[in-house]
Amino acid sequence: MVAPPEHPQQPSAARTIGFFTTLGLFQNIPEASERKDFYSDLIRSLLKVDHIDRGQIACTLKVNASVVNPYNTLHGGVVSSVADLVGLACVKTVYGDKEFFLGEFSTSYLAAARLDTEVEVKGSIIRQGRSVVVVNIEFRMKESKKLAYTSRATFYIMPAASL
Repeated sequence: MVAPPEHPQQPSAARTIGFFTTLGLFQNIPEASERKDFYSDLIRSLLKVDHIDRGQIACTLKVNASVVNPYNTLHGGVVSSVADLVGLACVKTVYGDKEFFLGEFSTSYLAAARLDTEVEVKGSIIRQGRSVVVVNIEFRMKESKKLAYTSRATFYIMPAASL
C-alpha cells in the first residue's frame, strides 16, 4: 500500500491528499486486476453488440459498479477505452485483418452516465484513405437519447514490411 505524505506543508496539499484518499489512491489494487488483459476483458464484458454494418457499429454499454468513479458515474477512462475498442472494431469492418495504430484520440465529456443505466454507443467511419481512417463514436443515454460523450479516433494503417 502506498502511504500518503506525512506532513503536508500547505493547507492546499492537505486538501489534495484528502481528495486522493477519497478516490482510494492509497489503497492496494486488488490482486485479480494484475492478471493479463483484466481491464480489456472487463471493458468487453460491458458491451453488447446490437448491429454491425460496413463502417458502422452500434452497441449497448451497461454501467455497473465495477466501472464507476466515486461519484457513481461512468469512469472517464472507461469511456475512452470503450471508444477505442468500438472505433477499432468499426475500422475492421472495412479493412479486415490489416494492422492499425491509434494516432490521435479525443473525447468530450458532455454529461454523466449514472450507475445502472444503459448507454448506446455508435461508431461510424467519417473519413477513410489509403493510410488513415477517422472514426466518430457517440455515447447516448439509452432512455433519453441525450448525448453524453463523443470521441474521435484517427487510426493509421501499418505499412507492409518490405524485406
